[in-house]
Amino acid sequence: MISEIINRLHSELPATVKLVAVSKFHPFESIEEAYRAGQRIFAESRPQELLAKVRRLEEIRIERGEADYMSDIQWHFIGHLQTNKLKMVLPFVSLVQSVDSKRLLDAVNSWGAANDKKINVLLEPHVAAEESKQGFSPEEITEILSAADSYENVIFCGIMGMATFT
Repeated sequence: MISEIINRLHSELPATVKLVAVSKFHPFESIEEAYRAGQRIFAESRPQELLAKVRRLEEIRIERGEADYMSDIQWHFIGHLQTNKLKMVLPFVSLVQSVDSKRLLDAVNSWGAANDKKINVLLEPHVAAEESKQGFSPEEITEILSAADSYENVIFCGIMGMATFT
């Protein structure tokens, strides 16, 4: 069933659109099925779950003796990221879609500098009516992007907004 959905979506989307499959709460076997159907980008919202799936993939590679099994998979992080969880996420993801504070942005930049890695990020503006949602004001985004050169280990790729769930 997963492969049917992936195949249908890929056939309906323009070639310039990249489908991100949200794999949170799904077992690794579902990721493998989607991968076999051509899906390459998977998103997780919990650091522990992302790390468990990355480790499971490594176990499978060792078990099969196939170091390149699913080697072109890309992980995105889509949840609220706490600064104390960076080491569980940043080594493995190709994009952090949810940078929602200056404190987090500074921590991501520092982690990147300490680990000689540039981190692709999306800034998250606060677009929801809910106070529980995080995010930057338009002025904060302008201020950050005006100082983008000072974030030597961050690559700003765009914005991502979480609307009110109504």
